[in-house]
Amino acid sequence: MKQGLLAMIFACGPVMAGAQTLTVDPDRVRACFEATEVGALYPPCLGQAAGQCQDQPGGSTTVGMADCIAAETAEWDAILNEEYKATQAMNAAQDAEGRSSILDRTEALRDAQRAWIAFRDADCAARYAIWQDGTIRTIVGANCHLTMTASRAVQLRDMRGF
Repeated sequence: MKQGLLAMIFACGPVMAGAQTLTVDPDRVRACFEATEVGALYPPCLGQAAGQCQDQPGGSTTVGMADCIAAETAEWDAILNEEYKATQAMNAAQDAEGRSSILDRTEALRDAQRAWIAFRDADCAARYAIWQDGTIRTIVGANCHLTMTASRAVQLRDMRGF
């Protein structure tokens, strides 16, 4: 139950902080992704869109910061889904060419992605639990989702050999 609630909190996009909807600039997030070098563990500009969001009214509270991080995470999640689809399309084309009959590439990546999602959610829930007695737990949990989602988007892109 607790993990499901956590997943709902982190899966949502921009949330209301007071009467103001906090948002990030999607172009800033996409530019960050595009500027990330092949093989990078994390985009060096990760969190900048959330930081800019925190300058909005209500963005500097704990709830506001978490909302800004969640808004940036939503943009990274959209990129991740695009990269997953592109990588799966490449895998499907290679499977159709019959390059190898040892493993089905699309099934292997699908299974890996499902396992990664479960790992991300469990790992972030564990980090949240460590800090459960303080308000920083919300920031720690949200930041975990942000960093892991952005990192996976880059990994999926890099799987295509870019």
